[in-house]
Amino acid sequence: MPKGKPIIDIEKCKGCALCVTACPKKIINMSSQTNAQGVHFAYCVDETKCIACMSCATICPDMVIEILKFD
Repeated sequence: MPKGKPIIDIEKCKGCALCVTACPKKIINMSSQTNAQGVHFAYCVDETKCIACMSCATICPDMVIEILKFD
C-alpha cells in the first residue's frame, strides 16, 4: 500500500475542514490553536497512516495541502 505524508500550510489554511471529511483514514483534524488569521487550521494526527490518496489535497479549495509520496 502506498505511503505518504500530508504537508499542510497552516498559515494559509482557512479552516473549512473539507480535508477532515475527505480523508479515508481519518488522520486529519482541526487544531484547537489558531493561525495568524485567527483560524483553526487542519493538521495531521498520524502521518504513519497516510496512504497518499490525495483526497485531502484534491478537495482543498485553497490548495494548501501537499502530499509527499514514499516508495
